[in-house]
Amino acid sequence: MSYLTDKLRAPSRDARGEITVPGQMLEDIVAANPARRTLLRNSIGLSLISVFGATLTACGSGSDDDDDSGGDTGGGETPGPTPEPGPDYSVTFKPLDDLITADMVTVPEGYVVDVLYSAGDKCAIGSIGYTGVPQSFPVTENQAGGQHDGMHFYPLEGIDPSKGGLLVLNHENVDGETLDLSTNETQTNLSNVGVSVIEIARTDDGKWSVNTNSSYNKRYTGNTVYGVSGPAAAVVGSTVVGTLNNCASGPTPWGTYLTCEETTDNYWDPSQAEEGYGWVVEIDPYSPNSTAVKRTAMGRFDHENTAYMLDENNRVAFYMGDDGTPGCIYKFVPNKAYDPSNRANNFGLLDDGTLYAARFNDDGSGNWVELTVGKNNLTVGAVDPGNYTQVAPGTLPESSLIDFKTQADVLINTKAAARVAGATLMDRPEWITLGADKTVYCTLTNNSRRQRTSAANPRTQNQHGHIVRWKENGDSPLATTFQWDLLLLAGFDKSEGQAENVTGNINGDTFSSPDGIRVDPQGRLWVQTDSGASGFGNNSMYYIDQNTGESKRFLVGPAGCEITGIAYPDDLTAFFINIQHPNGVWNTLRAEGGDARSATIVVRREDGKPVGA
Repeated sequence: MSYLTDKLRAPSRDARGEITVPGQMLEDIVAANPARRTLLRNSIGLSLISVFGATLTACGSGSDDDDDSGGDTGGGETPGPTPEPGPDYSVTFKPLDDLITADMVTVPEGYVVDVLYSAGDKCAIGSIGYTGVPQSFPVTENQAGGQHDGMHFYPLEGIDPSKGGLLVLNHENVDGETLDLSTNETQTNLSNVGVSVIEIARTDDGKWSVNTNSSYNKRYTGNTVYGVSGPAAAVVGSTVVGTLNNCASGPTPWGTYLTCEETTDNYWDPSQAEEGYGWVVEIDPYSPNSTAVKRTAMGRFDHENTAYMLDENNRVAFYMGDDGTPGCIYKFVPNKAYDPSNRANNFGLLDDGTLYAARFNDDGSGNWVELTVGKNNLTVGAVDPGNYTQVAPGTLPESSLIDFKTQADVLINTKAAARVAGATLMDRPEWITLGADKTVYCTLTNNSRRQRTSAANPRTQNQHGHIVRWKENGDSPLATTFQWDLLLLAGFDKSEGQAENVTGNINGDTFSSPDGIRVDPQGRLWVQTDSGASGFGNNSMYYIDQNTGESKRFLVGPAGCEITGIAYPDDLTAFFINIQHPNGVWNTLRAEGGDARSATIVVRREDGKPVGA
């Protein structure tokens, strides 16, 4: 979450009596620092099958991927030729130096950076595009939004994914310098958030660009009409106008895109009922004429991203974090299995299932608490204990009574339901990802007002955050218990002599406020930061060794930005990364500056080999 989003959410949050966290607002950051103003089997073939159904299985490798063609056949046959070795994905890049503050994107030797898609660029066919003159709605409705965030790459049938596909990305907030708010102010702001679907292609020189004439290109904005489904639809209504604060995201096994709303109201247009916001929205990037749908069965809270686990029986679970201060971690398990043979059969899968919240016990065990009306104290007259971690031991925040009469009540008031049911309040759960061995990782960005600690949140006034990981019982998405530990505590090195609550245990390059996180198809873990703290240089992206915890700084962003969003074709020859809300002159159109734009960049090796190797 951008600290700018937190600033915009503050008035409505304060009106509800929620605690605003000092140190995470723009004014606090400037005052404190004036100098600053997927799994291994996720192959190309499987990706295409998940999108277009079983009709492609004859073209894929099928179960033959598991054959050992180079070994003894046991039947006296002459072994076939030894296959050519594949690309080497070992991490060999030279880590970047500490404390880089240059107003540019810095990458290791042998790498290049290209700007692909900036705020205001052309998106839908016929859009004009920003050229340095601020624009208003309706022109802004069909071009790139602002503050690029979570995204995912989707293959296209008949196109080599290393040469082209669809890139779908979120726009969390506005790039205000590109907007003219003198007319249609509300609609103009709302046109600058939401989602972009763009077709992209690589030329022979290795550069990627947007195909501005593609019929796939589409904007979903705060002015778009969305469908509503699931148990809360009867209360919310069949449609909602707008989506807002589209933070991170995630794919589904059937090839759709889940964009996550990180606000539970529409602060730009209060005429819209607040129950219409705070949901996961499903978009089909392959069907530009389809209607995106808010899936209420997955709960309403300040969503960050989604990540899924799939088992051998095609049962699936979706993991989600509530980027609240504090917030809980959730899991949604559909009641039916995913159908890989018929894509259309999966479009209602997210409307019927069970929502859980995580309890991290101090002994390293954990359990998933079911959030179903009538269970775990979710009844009429339930007592919501409030955000008790934010007050000193021996005191309690003001509690409140809440009536859970129906499952719609549980889903609309998911934050309260999780507290009532006894889930653990975590230090701002942000992105979640799964390793090749089905280890689940979650970044906990910070919580500078935490007063009560737990084993999973061990520091008071946690300014720099940490990363928690867990393994489900039996590696099953259906498990109701798990085992957890901490991968690392972010913060200063012990040698710097800082206070205990700001000192981490990072092995290698230090950082603050981990946010974006993803394990790539070769099992390599990448972490991105969103910090307002001084002493770490500009926000950056790191490779983290999952066994040793060693961190290596791979990329450093320009002044004032958050590093977020990570996507790639399966051969990993390009990384798509988002530069959000830069405030210097990087990526500025006007000679006098003032419009440094958020953008999607492409990072690639000069020699065309996989990124990171």
